[in-house]
Amino acid sequence: MLQLLDFNENPNIGVYCRANDKVAFLQKNLSKKVKKKIEKALEVKLVELNISDASIIGSLMVLNSKGAVVTDFADDETIKKIEEQGLKVFVIKDIINAAGNDILANDYGALIHPDIRDYSMKKIGETLDVPVYRGTIASLKTVGMAAVATNKGVLCHPKATEEEKKMLKKIFKVDVMIGTINHGFPLIGSGLVANSKGAIIGKLTTGIEMGRIEEALGLLK
Repeated sequence: MLQLLDFNENPNIGVYCRANDKVAFLQKNLSKKVKKKIEKALEVKLVELNISDASIIGSLMVLNSKGAVVTDFADDETIKKIEEQGLKVFVIKDIINAAGNDILANDYGALIHPDIRDYSMKKIGETLDVPVYRGTIASLKTVGMAAVATNKGVLCHPKATEEEKKMLKKIFKVDVMIGTINHGFPLIGSGLVANSKGAIIGKLTTGIEMGRIEEALGLLK
C-alpha cells in the first residue's frame, strides 16, 4: 500500500522515520491519525524515538531485519528500545556517523559512504548480517539519502550511472530503477520510507512519481 503523508506539514518524512518489515522507528509527537496511516501502509509496529534530542531518526539510523546501525549520540535508553524489537545494534563512532544518510541496506547487502572506516564497515556487516560495499550513487557519498532499498527493489537518484545501477543490483539482489519524490526531488531517501509491504511518501509527490515508486519497489498489486 502507498500512502502520501506529511509529518507536521513537512514532506521530508524519510528524515524522521526508518522501517523494516516488522517495525518503524519514528520521531515523537506525530498525530494519532498519521501514526495509524503509517501502521496501515507498512503493516508494522510503531516505536517512537528521539536520538539524543534529535527527531531526525531517518538520518541517524539504518536497519534491516537483523540489525540496526545508529549514530553515537544515541543514549542507552534508545539503544534498549531498538534491541527490544529483536535487533542487534551497532553504535557507529566515525566522524561520518549519520547512519541513515550514509548507509543503504536491505537483507541481502549494504552500501556505505566511501569514507567510513574499515572497523565500522566490518561491524556494519556483522550487525546487519550482510556483505558490505563502499560506493556512491549519482556520485553522492550520502548513499542512504540517494536511494531507498527494500527486499523487493531499489529506487535511486535519477543521475545514478549505469555502472552504479549495476553495482546496486549486485549488492541488493533486486531490480533497480531511477526516480524522484516530492515533485522532482532526487534524494529519494528524504521523502520515502518503504518496506516489502508498502511505502509512505512525502505529500508533494506526483502521481507519475508514485507509479514509479510502486513499480520499482514491487508494490503493484
